Order: sequence, then C-alpha cells, then structure tokens
Amino acid sequence: MNYYENFVIIEPTLGDEEIQEVSSKIKEFIQKKGGEILKEDHWGRRKLAYELNKRSQGYYILYTFKAPPSIIKQLEDFYKVYDPVFKFMVIKLTKKELGPLIEGLTGSEEQKEAAPAAAGEA
Repeated sequence: MNYYENFVIIEPTLGDEEIQEVSSKIKEFIQKKGGEILKEDHWGRRKLAYELNKRSQGYYILYTFKAPPSIIKQLEDFYKVYDPVFKFMVIKLTKKELGPLIEGLTGSEEQKEAAPAAAGEA
C-alpha cells in the first residue's frame, strides 16, 4: 500500500451538515476500496487564487490516507462525477515525505493520550 495526500475543494455554498455528508462520503469511498484514512484536515472556506467555474471561494479539505494504487483512478473518476467537488488533487507521498508524516501522526496520538491524563492530575 502507498501513502497519499488528497486535496479537495468543495462547493462553498453548501451548509456545514452538507459538507460533513460530502466528507463522510469521500472517506467511506476510500475505506470501501481498501484504503485507510490517517488524517482529515478541514481548512474551511477560503478565497481561491483565481476564479474556477465562476467560483471565487471553496471549502478545502486535506485527506492523508494509505491505499492500494488501483483505487486512485477510481477515486479520480468518482470526483469527476460527484457534483459538490469541483477541484481535486491526489499526490503519492515519497519515502522522504513519509518520515515527518508518520512522526506527526504518532505525535498527535501521544498528545491525545497525554491530555486526559494531564487533566486528571489537575
């Protein structure tokens, strides 16, 4: 399995609940095809660098996941027909980029475990 980053720009006119539905549908698609979501990062509504399809804003989400290479083409085809997503990019991470990613993921898990323990001590 390879590691990937998937950057998605979603229709900015959707409400928060609808954005959560879109996000869960994307995660579900990746997981059904044999992938594993490692991290999901919502960047929120932001102004685009330039106008795309008469849109000047978009809702940005960054997914980090590992999956077999065969599903990337299926994921891209899914995005092409899924209306809420109007721009996307899937990048395969190199070994050099994996080190900091894995350290960041394990570090954030350790911080989550340490936070409740620290709160209990106070």
